[in-house]
Amino acid sequence: MRSSSSPAPRGTARGLMRRSVRALLVLAVTAGVAVAAPAATGAGAAAPAPADPGGAVAATPYMGWSSWSMQSSQYPGLNPDGSYSYLTEANVLKQTDALAAKLKDFGYTYVNIDAGWWMDNSWTPGYDQYGRQRPDPVRFPHGMKPVADHIHAKGLKAGIYLPVGLEKGAYGDGKVPILGAPGCTTADAVYPDLRTTNGWDSAYKLDFGSPCAQAYVDSQAQAFADWGYDFLKLDGVGPGSSRSGDNYDNVPDVAAWQKAIAATGRPIHLELSWSLDIGHAADWQRYSDGWRIDTDVECYCNTLVTWENSVNDRWNDAPAWSGKAGPGGWNDLDAVDVGNGAMDGLTQAERQSYMTLWAINKSPLFTGDDITSLDSYGVSLLTNREVIAVDQNTSPVARPVTPVGDQQVWATANPDGSYTVALFNLAGAPASVTADWAALGFTGNASVRDLWNKRDLGPYRDRITEALPAHGSRLFTVRPNGRTLATTGYEAESAANTLGGNAAVAGCDTCSGGKKVGNLYDGGTLRFNGVTVKKAGIYTVKVRYVSGDPRSVTVSSDGGNGTSLPFPSTGDWSTTATVSVRLALKAGANTVTFDSGAGGYAPDIDRIDVPTSL
Repeated sequence: MRSSSSPAPRGTARGLMRRSVRALLVLAVTAGVAVAAPAATGAGAAAPAPADPGGAVAATPYMGWSSWSMQSSQYPGLNPDGSYSYLTEANVLKQTDALAAKLKDFGYTYVNIDAGWWMDNSWTPGYDQYGRQRPDPVRFPHGMKPVADHIHAKGLKAGIYLPVGLEKGAYGDGKVPILGAPGCTTADAVYPDLRTTNGWDSAYKLDFGSPCAQAYVDSQAQAFADWGYDFLKLDGVGPGSSRSGDNYDNVPDVAAWQKAIAATGRPIHLELSWSLDIGHAADWQRYSDGWRIDTDVECYCNTLVTWENSVNDRWNDAPAWSGKAGPGGWNDLDAVDVGNGAMDGLTQAERQSYMTLWAINKSPLFTGDDITSLDSYGVSLLTNREVIAVDQNTSPVARPVTPVGDQQVWATANPDGSYTVALFNLAGAPASVTADWAALGFTGNASVRDLWNKRDLGPYRDRITEALPAHGSRLFTVRPNGRTLATTGYEAESAANTLGGNAAVAGCDTCSGGKKVGNLYDGGTLRFNGVTVKKAGIYTVKVRYVSGDPRSVTVSSDGGNGTSLPFPSTGDWSTTATVSVRLALKAGANTVTFDSGAGGYAPDIDRIDVPTSL
């Protein structure tokens, strides 16, 4: 069995519990209601082409505000009329005005209305005579179009939300007509066995073998266009949203939404949620403008988020997606709730690290905070133009350049020859973190600018080390003034190496020599022989590897004990990435060994690159 076919198990009970909270919220629609009377509407390199080929809608990650964080929180005073009652027309307009006054000039332009706009406070849904979601008259007494008009009047863009599929309450015994499709009813749009779909099984699966299904999606999209919305979050999408299998394959739905939006003639950003299956990344890239890669960041507790809930999960989950984002489609890490101090539920160090990770991953920067009451530190985080520029510029998404333990270094190369470098201490106690220039491919001096503090730090030779608080971070621009690092490459598949256990050479189209060593599991080993340096010392060795999920491997030199190092996922079993490890080498010939350990699964190894000198 190849290591690439034996992924380590993932997922936690905590994540499932978090999803069950959201499930209770949306599954309330499954009882269904009578169809209501209509409301007045009024006036990657090999990846497929993105949904928006010109990048007009998603040329850069979007920025703005979303209602869900405050809707979902039990923080005192946020939801006085019951769970999720925060979402009202009055609150949306209040946040719109605050966004325009405080954050618009820094690029925050979207006001996104999340789940519940068609639900009353007991979460009973309402629909029009065509089975489309109808705004709740208590939450939105003037309807959705006047809200969008107010948002637009402030120079902002309006966003709205739907779960994927035909909601059970909209089915109406299958007799509800579909607007613009004579002879089509809701029964014609779904499968006859009424199979369910989405992350909560709250909807019937649309059967796109029938033109009535596309007509139903068209009618929903046209309503949003008529109301003047610029953004749609389509939620509960699978494969993903803790679901898999044919019932939860919503790729046809996403394709239908792309087609329906195009037919309206209105540019509408299509964002997908949540925990999308990376195996379908090419589909998300082709049909949408962004995709949530993880669970909800909210804690569903008495703050908006907590560090341990799922903020810190993103350091593990983001690397796999690093090669999937670019103009026209972005990896969405969810809301960045760093502006409200105590209500956020985080320390200042955690708030900065949160914002730093989002920025270097080029995630959409949308806050779920109460913009009317941002504290001064929150304002400093949300409005730092140099950090925002990291999120919005044309450099690639950053990746870890070291193994992903408690102390991590992430980096990316910028078009002007500089590097963006982030240091993270994810431990619960203070620790120092070092970025070696050798991991970036050069040696000697480099000038360093501190982006959070907006000041030049001067030259640093070979590395920078910072003492960081618990869960702390720093963010730098590093500009090389030294020389390119000379290295000697050693291929894993070389006949000079020694393989142990199940380890075996395999083909690899993206690997440097067209091959790699895999099957490093249950004691499998790869030993590089004849790794030669002129001078004894500690060398920064770059390891090129392939790993469809995060895996650890023990790396040692010259028969030493070695250290088990966690390597981040490369996204799939055909993509390579590199991390750098520090190894003690003696003058002359050395061995470097990769050992999966008993019962363990290690990454596949492509090659190592060893500096020719210190």
